[in-house]
This record gives sequence, structure tokens and C-alpha cells, in this order.
Amino acid sequence: MATIVIGAQWGDEGKGKLVDILCPTVKLCARAQGGNNAGHTIVANGVTYDFHLLPSGLINPECQNVIGSGVVVHVPSFFKELNDLEAKGLKDVRSRILISDRAHIVFDLHQLVDGLEEVELGGKSIGTTRKGIGPAYSTKAARSGIRICEVFNETLFNQRLRELAAGYKKRYGDLLKYDVEEEISRFNEYREELGNYVVDQVPLMKSAQDSNLPILVEGANALMLDLDFGTYPYVTSSNTGLGGVFTGLALSPTKVKSIIGVVKAYTTRVGGGPFATEDLGEVGTMLQEIGREWGVTTGRRRRCGWLDLVVVKYSAAINHYTSLNVTKLDILDTFPTIKVATAYLDPTTGEELESFPANLELLANVKVKYEELKGWEKPTTGAKAFYDLPKEARAYVEFIENFVGIKVQYIGTGPGRQNMITR
Repeated sequence: MATIVIGAQWGDEGKGKLVDILCPTVKLCARAQGGNNAGHTIVANGVTYDFHLLPSGLINPECQNVIGSGVVVHVPSFFKELNDLEAKGLKDVRSRILISDRAHIVFDLHQLVDGLEEVELGGKSIGTTRKGIGPAYSTKAARSGIRICEVFNETLFNQRLRELAAGYKKRYGDLLKYDVEEEISRFNEYREELGNYVVDQVPLMKSAQDSNLPILVEGANALMLDLDFGTYPYVTSSNTGLGGVFTGLALSPTKVKSIIGVVKAYTTRVGGGPFATEDLGEVGTMLQEIGREWGVTTGRRRRCGWLDLVVVKYSAAINHYTSLNVTKLDILDTFPTIKVATAYLDPTTGEELESFPANLELLANVKVKYEELKGWEKPTTGAKAFYDLPKEARAYVEFIENFVGIKVQYIGTGPGRQNMITR
């Protein structure tokens, strides 16, 4: 049976930590979508591990890991990440990672195009990681993408990559500084070793589900970056919600045990796009500094603001969470008053909006209705159980679950494995 962990906001909620805690109870950890634009940090036994493309389940020596068909794979990053994990002392990582032969490849070509597309957009840039994710999914949708299985037909692979490069060259001309033969020569080096990791994911997943193997699905990015339900076009290029789990992994909906939405105790996002509770003053700066809000993948500082329960309730309606994990509660330890967004008001009529709006112009101008809660002004990091928390902190957690209508099962109070309360 599968446990699914998904980000409920704009990403960076701390999904990797929960995945790490749950991993000892599972036999298979899988990524369903996204690429090496994801960034999950895990602190285990005093060592900090950064995961991007690889599933965080590699921390658990008893866990097999799968990069699913819905993921886009940058092969050099795959090998570099394996090397980095080994250098930090992780054992047998190469024997515990598989890649679906149906996953699409992110080429260096895609990464260069990603940068050129962002430059073209100018002041309306998406704020991508420039990891080539969008262009890779674009070629996938346009049916000109190249899948992992095609690497092993050298003649076909070389022909198709040259065709892909020629198409981009027609569009960008001399702006595209790319040598297709150089990338082809590198894949000649990758081909043999890559073959050790490639698998037909469909029978693998069917066998795991038929035998009721405990499976953990690690969501990348988060619902508000979903191609269909996020703040389009300021989103990533995959389905980051529950739907992407099923299409990216061939997972049966009847084999799902729980869907855990990960919610940061405040709100952050990176890149462009409207952000209703963003605070550009003292509060936002404090959240950014205390919370160390800069990206694992890019190093970019995240935009910060108060917790937005309009967002969380909206994402819950799409992802159908069975429980929540509230993370980084400790970052609010010093605030005497804490605000929570509970509604958006139409800027013209003043009426309360029914849900999170699709219209970005409306979203950029909504008036936010806040509830003010008393802060606890005490450290929460040492708390081992819910009732070890200050009463105001417990009231904050209960406010969240009462408003969203979903139980808060896990509460994060620090970066380490031990800093997680389970209710």
C-alpha cells in the first residue's frame, strides 16, 4: 500500500524530512514527476544530504528507489548526485536506484534553451531554475522528446538529438551556443553504465502493488506549481499534485493508504507570480533569515509571508489529503503575534471569494482577510509530544486543522530527524 507525500503550497515545505522519517517502514520509494529542479534537504546522523533528482529514500539502506516515467532525467546530474551521496558515506546507493525506461531525458541543450526562454520573457520571466525542465516537458508534449530507452539505440539516438538541436538552432540562431556532437560523445560514455539502472517500470510497480509492498511516493515541487492547478504560467511544467503521482508511476488508486500534505507553518515561494500574503517588510525578512529561506537547488532567496490557509484549503480540495504535516513551527517561536490568511476579498466588491482564483490579475489585487493569533515566544524545538508544545503553539496547529478540516498528524520543530512530533 502506498503513502504519498505532496507539497501543499509552492514547494520547499520540508517533504524530504518526512520521507526520511517514513522510509524505514517502506520497501520502495518513488519519484513520479519533476526533475533535478527539486531540492530536498535531509539531516541524518549529523550529515546534511541534498537530493535533487534522486529519491530521498536512498538514505534508508533497506529501501529500493525508482525514478518514474513522469520524471525528466538529466543524466550527468544523476551520476553526479550518486557520486556526492557516496562521498558523504551512503552505502550501496547504486544497487538501490532504478530509472524507468520511459522517462524523458533533459539534455544540456534543454538547459541552454531554458535560459534563452527566460531572457526572452524579460520582466515577465517565470523564474525557473534553468535546469531545462520546462523545455524537456515541452519536447515531450510535442512528441520530439527522447526517452531513456532510446539511449541504447545509438544510431537512432544520435539522429534524434541532432534533429532536436537543429530545430532549436532554427529558432535561436547564434544565440544558442551548443555543440550537439559534444553531447552525443558524452552519451557514448554514459550508455554502458546507464544501462545498469534502467528498468521497465510497469511490471516493477505491478509486482510491488500485487504483493502489497509498502511504497512511499515522494512528491517534488508542490500543488501551487502544478501545470493545471497552480498559478499558471508561474508554475513548473509537470503535474505536481495527486494526478501526477498516478500518471507518473502507474500507481493504482486502490492501493493508496494515505496522502500526506506538507504545509510550512508560514508561506514561501520562489520565482515570479502573485503571492497574496507576501510580506516585503520586517516580518518577511525575519521569516527569511530565521527560516534560512534560500533554495537547495539554486541558492535563491525565497519570498516569505504569513501562512495562507486559502492556499492550503484549495490544495486539499485537489489532493484529498488524509492528514497534514506542519513543518518549521519553530521558525515562529519569537513572534509575539502571528497572522493567518483565512479569506480573499474581491478588490472591487469586497465580497469573499469562494476559492483560490485562476485569474492572476484578480489574485494580484485581492484583499487578504487575516486572523491574528497570540504567539508563544518560547522554544518548540525540544518538544517530543504535542502537549510538550506551548499552549499557543498547540492552538495554532489546531486552528490550521479546524480551518482546513484535516488532522495535523506530524509537526516539525527543527531540521533534524528527531525534531518531528507524531500525533
